[in-house]
Amino acid sequence: MNLIIQGLEVSNSDLRALAKLSHADSIERITGQAFRLTNATDTADIADYCAEAALDFAFVNPDRKLSEFKLIAMDMDSTLLAIESIDEIADMHNIKPQVAAITLQTMRGEISFEESLTRRTALLQGLSQEALQKVYDERVRLSLGAEKMLQQAKIAGLKTMVISGGFTFFTERIKAKLGLDYAAANVLEIENNRLTGKVIGEIIGREGKAHVLNQVRDELGIQREQIIAIGDGANDLGMMGAAGISIAYHAKPIVKDYATYSINHVGLDGVTNLFSHPN
Repeated sequence: MNLIIQGLEVSNSDLRALAKLSHADSIERITGQAFRLTNATDTADIADYCAEAALDFAFVNPDRKLSEFKLIAMDMDSTLLAIESIDEIADMHNIKPQVAAITLQTMRGEISFEESLTRRTALLQGLSQEALQKVYDERVRLSLGAEKMLQQAKIAGLKTMVISGGFTFFTERIKAKLGLDYAAANVLEIENNRLTGKVIGEIIGREGKAHVLNQVRDELGIQREQIIAIGDGANDLGMMGAAGISIAYHAKPIVKDYATYSINHVGLDGVTNLFSHPN
């Protein structure tokens, strides 16, 4: 196996130590923040060392190419975006602490996503639609490395998709901005230019995300093994389970335990560094 080491700062001494621990044959540079240790062996000491040194690590098949995949699906809030959009909407309504507390319960898997979204959306009742646009214009930020990851995925021929338990108001704008192929999210009910505090239709939560991903899979005529899914919270587990490779991105412990790989320190471009791909 190859051992991929990534970090905001990766020292030569760390690489030498990890090469020794993993009995690797050589150290190859992928980027300034990513390195490949070839013909490496997994040992318990590697996880401990990387945790102490604030490094991400992954044992990967050296022959696995990014181009072998056909679709990369991402959660939106705190994954593709560096914010929780509903929390930022709530901030415009001066109720961010109440909404953020419910969000955190959801991400930890303490309450169902459907219950959480219903409760949080109800708190937004009366907010003007202009506040949503203000959040998009002033608060939305892409996660570190997002555009680079998407660029590499598109070069390798992958379709791109955002699947969110948030709202279509944001996913449709993000889809257009980044040139994504697919987007799915919940629809806010708006009457007289104000939020009613309700969601239209069935809520896209944990199972809904998996269902949407499977629909796109079937539409593209591809296999589960050809999908990469990236998420950070418990409501992403269904989507991640419907993919051949799942990535926990700066995620809650329940998601890290479930995922194929975890990225805790570097940006989203760390996902594509796990596979060989065109430069």
